[in-house]
Amino acid sequence: MEAGSNLEVRALLPEDVIWVLEFLQDHWGSTDIVTRGRIQKGHELPGFVAVQDGNKIGLVTYHIESNECEIVTLNSLIEGIGIGTELLKEVLKTAVGLKCKRGWAITTNDNLNALRFYQTRGFVLVALYRNAVEESRVLKTDMPVYGMDSIPIRDEIEVEMQLR
Repeated sequence: MEAGSNLEVRALLPEDVIWVLEFLQDHWGSTDIVTRGRIQKGHELPGFVAVQDGNKIGLVTYHIESNECEIVTLNSLIEGIGIGTELLKEVLKTAVGLKCKRGWAITTNDNLNALRFYQTRGFVLVALYRNAVEESRVLKTDMPVYGMDSIPIRDEIEVEMQLR
């Protein structure tokens, strides 16, 4: 399966909320998303869904504050065919339209795929928050200790893109 002309990326609608709740639970372990010491309810955030042949195959949620756009969650059910890229483009287009100066995201030290994804799309590493996940575990006690490739999850890494 490859992304093509039948891939649609659209804004989340009120009727998508149950799907978003289930999706976040399945892929994030909760609808509570913790970044930089605060909890966001992922299912209450604006976002976009990728749909192909009637199937929802990707989700991005974001939060805009002041003139910055945080990409809170980004998932593709089929990797390597451009779904994440298309979702990211929609968020950044929205952020530019709302006069945001910066798009940014937080990932953890174990998520090498996310670091590669963002950097190959023009984002740069701007901060390492050592042991920040320990602080996050106070807010969200069910966060795993080990992540991808059995790497201990300790640090948050911030990436950003300047927007015009």
